[in-house]
Amino acid sequence: MAGIIEKKALETADAVAENTEFFVVGSEYKKEGQDKYLRIYIDKPGGVGINECEEFSRAFDERFDKLNLIDEAYILEVSSPGVDRILKTQREFDYYTGREVDVKLYKAIDGKKEFTGILKSFDGEKAEIQLSDKACEVPVKEAAYIRLHFSF
Repeated sequence: MAGIIEKKALETADAVAENTEFFVVGSEYKKEGQDKYLRIYIDKPGGVGINECEEFSRAFDERFDKLNLIDEAYILEVSSPGVDRILKTQREFDYYTGREVDVKLYKAIDGKKEFTGILKSFDGEKAEIQLSDKACEVPVKEAAYIRLHFSF
């Protein structure tokens, strides 16, 4: 059931985001402790703030409640994906193509287990990362993480 809820939540969030600058990064529905959470992660150029999350939450909640999919109490959270979010889905890789990413591998490629480069593409299994001197293919299953690079 969680998969169906997450899928419908994504569809609803995409409808809310249509014709705006928001991009829906993902959704999740899961139990934490005694509570159930439906989380929607959104982003836009320049990032999102609390007011934008609140505005998106109101618009999403109004549409999603009409579907009447969840018959138990849950907490709706709308937030940015966060600077340390690990890229997992095709949707995320597609959206962040062209951005700088940090990669940490379980097993070294060309003697390196950690590096930063530009995400060039993702085919569902491998991410192509452009380093300063060459491109390399990283099988996602062999990566501890691929996440957006954040400079302080």
